[in-house]
Amino acid sequence: MNPLALALLRLIAHLPLPLLHGIGALLGWLAWLFPNRNRRITRRNIDLCYPALTPRQRRRLVRQSLVELGKTVTETPKVWLAEGNAVLGLIREVHGAERVDAILARDSGVLVAIPHLGDWEVCGIYLARYDFTALFRPPRQAHLGAVMRTGRERLGARLVPTDAGGIRTLYQALGHGGVVAILPDQDPREQGGAFAPFFGVSANTPTLLSRLARKSGAPVLFCFAERLSWGRGFRLHLLPAPEGIDSADATTAAAAVNRGVEQCVAMAPAQYQWAYKRFRTRPEGEPPVY
Repeated sequence: MNPLALALLRLIAHLPLPLLHGIGALLGWLAWLFPNRNRRITRRNIDLCYPALTPRQRRRLVRQSLVELGKTVTETPKVWLAEGNAVLGLIREVHGAERVDAILARDSGVLVAIPHLGDWEVCGIYLARYDFTALFRPPRQAHLGAVMRTGRERLGARLVPTDAGGIRTLYQALGHGGVVAILPDQDPREQGGAFAPFFGVSANTPTLLSRLARKSGAPVLFCFAERLSWGRGFRLHLLPAPEGIDSADATTAAAAVNRGVEQCVAMAPAQYQWAYKRFRTRPEGEPPVY
């Protein structure tokens, strides 16, 4: 990465979280006021997923979502680059930690599904206290790859590539009683998936989480870091997965994965990454959504 850009990120990382969230909120308001890609996609997704809301309620949720997206952008350098224990100190509450401990006490591995809700990077920082493994795909912005990887691994997490060798490593980690994290809510596109309802809309859903659960026998938990108001930090949630997530039927398993994400989103709907084209891939014969 360019030394000046890295220096700027390090400077941002040293700013207090309330200030970063204030700046992010301002960026979100600007994204709400002026036409842009994020506003367009967010509005489309919320219209699709919350048809029962009034137009005024949906507009309000779009605005809130863009504000939270702005906070995600401005807090991320701090999560990646600030001293690890300082970031851990931003986690004010953890609900459900006993679920992880109880599973590990049985000498079983744990699969943790981390949707794009709140600050998903904070979840990895917290889970690094265990024998923690996750997949890593370098970002499109190649200059951020090293910063992202170093930030995620600095407290002991192990990142493996998104290829056959990386998948084997995940199975091995589960077999040794480790904790493995998977992102459950990305469109796998050319890699394939199974279509299942997500907020009532058919969504191409990754099958890796369900395959890992079925073949390893490891229990599944959902995890997200809810952003607290006024830059107070984060509240971490660890929730049990819906039944059927390890089903041999791909559609049944995908539906369970999506229900798990929905249950998390219901707890903080404005903090979901609605600016992502979740419904880009359509079932055969359906018109494009975006």
